[in-house]
Amino acid sequence: MVEKKRHIAKAFTWRAIASVTTVLIGWLATGDITTGLSIGAFDFILKLILYYAHERAWYKSNFGLNGKHDNDKG
Repeated sequence: MVEKKRHIAKAFTWRAIASVTTVLIGWLATGDITTGLSIGAFDFILKLILYYAHERAWYKSNFGLNGKHDNDKG
């Protein structure tokens, strides 16, 4: 069984990596580190929520699996 906290941990670590990239792109595109950080903060929060929902939906899905799997539906 996979606990929800694993999905949450994966979402946070991935978002940290991706948001650093977004901050750098925002900074380079605007020349302003504050703008880059603002874009990165908004990006982090929004995409963290979306990633978690996406991860949970795929975990509950049987798509591409051979037979049914027993998982935590909660």
